[in-house]
Amino acid sequence: MSNLSPFIKYYRKRYGFTQEELAAKAGVGLRFIRELEQGKETVQLDKVQQVLSLFGFELTPTRQTLNPYQIYSTYLNKSVKITLKNKVSKYGMLLSEILDPKEGTISGWEFISSNHIINNNLKHYTAEIIQHDDIQEIEEQI
Repeated sequence: MSNLSPFIKYYRKRYGFTQEELAAKAGVGLRFIRELEQGKETVQLDKVQQVLSLFGFELTPTRQTLNPYQIYSTYLNKSVKITLKNKVSKYGMLLSEILDPKEGTISGWEFISSNHIINNNLKHYTAEIIQHDDIQEIEEQI
């Protein structure tokens, strides 16, 4: 359930809900929401489904990939190295997420390469879009 935690937290914040408001709207307890967002490994699936349905989603099996909501909460606006599935490495910063207009899920990233970042200031830059499914690995650069 650890991949679910950042997803729930992202959508709760996107909708402007507090944990208390989300619990009330989804018909679950506040403790359940807190444990869900903290990544508790054992949760009741029917309650997870109640929370997901509030945002228009359902729990379904999918292939494991890099979790876009974990990337959002960990790497947004930080200096990163992205390795793409075609083995190309890019150094720079994730500026924002790109949402799929039909699904409402994160499908890509607005990215700026590091040769445009000078002393942590963006002087002049050209951003590019990186599709989330093209990313093999991401790591923070210090």
